[in-house]
Amino acid sequence: MSRTFIEYEAKVLDIDPEALAARILAEGGEPAGEALQRRYVYDIEPGDEGRWIRLRDTGSAVTLTVKEIDSDEIGGTRETEVEVSDFATADALLGKLGYRPKAYQENHRRSFTLQGARLEIDSWPLIPPYLEIEAADRDQVVRTAALLGYGEERLTGENTTKVYARHGIDLAAVTDLRFPEQEEAGGGLWPARSHHH
Repeated sequence: MSRTFIEYEAKVLDIDPEALAARILAEGGEPAGEALQRRYVYDIEPGDEGRWIRLRDTGSAVTLTVKEIDSDEIGGTRETEVEVSDFATADALLGKLGYRPKAYQENHRRSFTLQGARLEIDSWPLIPPYLEIEAADRDQVVRTAALLGYGEERLTGENTTKVYARHGIDLAAVTDLRFPEQEEAGGGLWPARSHHH
């Protein structure tokens, strides 16, 4: 299934994941799983920061997405996405088309649904966790944030690259972004590393 859609989403930065997860559940939210996500990012054209390809394994599905950024506003990103069968095979296919990954990235995501909105508590290496709210329209994003105690001033449409920049990290220069190995040993949360190079 291929589709192009405008994402109405915003982030709340610097959250406490455990406290927020409890709050979401207290407001009637439903857990929708958690996973270690891994992705390759490819430039479409070198130097064009506004469009790129993302190949992502969410733990339950593998998707190939072209992302196009018009602005940092809520709703400023267009996505064209198709589901593919296999992470390694899709990377090999892109390689035959001349695309080489410029980066490998992984993050941990806990997902929830709340009154029709999708909530993701995302933890990425080297930066504080953040909440992402995705909904059918801008008003629903703002309403959902308010339900969780966040005013509109806490919302940002910045992409992950810009969040890293806030912490003095140039994400474009990091070709391999993963959690330290010791985190995987504890808790059983982290699936065994699969070798993908």
